[in-house]
Amino acid sequence: MLVPKLFTSLRGYTRAQLFADLSAGVIVGIVALPLAIAFAIASGVTPERGLYTAIIAGFLISALGGSRVQIGGPTGAFVVIVYGIVQQYGLDGLLLASLMAGVMLIGFGLARLGAAIKFIPHPVVVGFTSGIAVIILSSQVKDLLGLRMGEVPANFVTKWAAYGSHFTVLNPWAVGVALLSLVVIVLWPRVSRRIPSPFVALLLTTALVTIFNLPVDTIGSRFGAIHAGLPAPMLPHITLARVSALVGPAFTIAILAAIESLLSAVVADGMIGGRHRSNMELVALGVANIASPLFGGIPATGAIARTATNVKNGGRTPVAGMTHALTLLLITLFFGRWAALIPMATLAGILVVVAYHMSEWRTFRTLLSSPRSDILVLLVTFLLTVFIDLTVAIEVGMVLAAFLFMKQMAEVTNVTMITRELADDNGASDDDAGGLLRRQVPPGVEVYEIDGPFFFGAAEAFRNALGQVARKPRVLIIRMRHVPAMDATGLHVLGALIDQARHDHARVILAEVHAQPMVVLMESGLMERVTNATLADSLDEALAMAGDGVS
Repeated sequence: MLVPKLFTSLRGYTRAQLFADLSAGVIVGIVALPLAIAFAIASGVTPERGLYTAIIAGFLISALGGSRVQIGGPTGAFVVIVYGIVQQYGLDGLLLASLMAGVMLIGFGLARLGAAIKFIPHPVVVGFTSGIAVIILSSQVKDLLGLRMGEVPANFVTKWAAYGSHFTVLNPWAVGVALLSLVVIVLWPRVSRRIPSPFVALLLTTALVTIFNLPVDTIGSRFGAIHAGLPAPMLPHITLARVSALVGPAFTIAILAAIESLLSAVVADGMIGGRHRSNMELVALGVANIASPLFGGIPATGAIARTATNVKNGGRTPVAGMTHALTLLLITLFFGRWAALIPMATLAGILVVVAYHMSEWRTFRTLLSSPRSDILVLLVTFLLTVFIDLTVAIEVGMVLAAFLFMKQMAEVTNVTMITRELADDNGASDDDAGGLLRRQVPPGVEVYEIDGPFFFGAAEAFRNALGQVARKPRVLIIRMRHVPAMDATGLHVLGALIDQARHDHARVILAEVHAQPMVVLMESGLMERVTNATLADSLDEALAMAGDGVS
């Protein structure tokens, strides 16, 4: 149902819930402030662009989305892909890719693909999420240690080699600020959970650096003043060549946004006992990712941590998410210029905590005890994310998972010759492998049974089984009582079998065909085009027909 949750969640809305939503929205807005700035800087863009994203996209995701409590904005999942796009195509290329991703997300929602995206294999999701966490952590070492060095290399190995060569020039004041930030973020929740610990760490360290004039880099010293207010909307430069070049990055943004937002919505459903509308959520994401780049923002999606904070503080309707965006807008308008005083080491400390929680190391460790195919998908996706590229990691991870799934499905489909079992039967029940009831198999007749889905993964097993026949039979019976589904390759194999049988002057009888394979056979017109193939409702009928054919 493509109806925003805002329209249905306000029925019976009470004053008490309004105050709870407003309170939760303000708290989440305070939580989002340092994260929006930190994610923007880590992504290779100026800090105010993270604020633009949290304000514009955050408001639209809540107002139009399919979840009651989803909080949208920039997230750590986008850091890697956004940084790569900015390095290769520049800021204007990022804005265009984000806009294109928004159009794709709207298409996903209108095509009702919300449920399909949930079927992305878990090892792929954990693999690239953990890989992103490692990259975020490695990207913050410069500011965490206050290293005096130029631009940090993008390549993971080269990056750590550069860190090693500059380790002797670390700034102890920056290290101290970063450690203080980490200590406050970890320990402050024991004092109070009403005031977010990242915000406390930001205020405390900024005050100390400013009052004592500590020699550490700040947002202002690196990026200049923060521009208060929102810029006028502007379209990025659009050409056919640029659009073609950015299709891949835009698709990666769209898939990442869809995955993270729907995962966040599922988590939120479990916390509030609700049920989100996945397709509406995708449409809202699309609108948000079209609007965000128009105002100079970066890609946005649902944020699991901020959504959980919203729920824990009493937010139960989209009003809370809309309030969070308005809170950020007010902070930007009236206090934006003070953000220039925030130490870079503080933001690095905040992102280290984000990377730790994002790493899902416990889940990663648990998956290492899974079947070998899942471990392979997990490790390949993780290593490609860290050492090569996130886009490549997702593509290879998905393809590898699909191939391994097909291999597993092929292994559960068996094709066996049951002629001898039928002839040697001593009175077993029809539920046994050969369906044995003292049936007499006429001479020159061979009976095979397919057990499992008959699709392209099982086609080779079928050919191998037929190759075991020493002499060409006059009649070949294919029993299909345990074939729930058949695809075009399975149909092609049957067609080739029937053609070969006609060449050998033999007949083919398909027995006990289920509904889906029957529909495939009828719609293909195969049974109407040939004269040497017949359908039988039971094995007994097939044997009787075979006896007539060889008598």
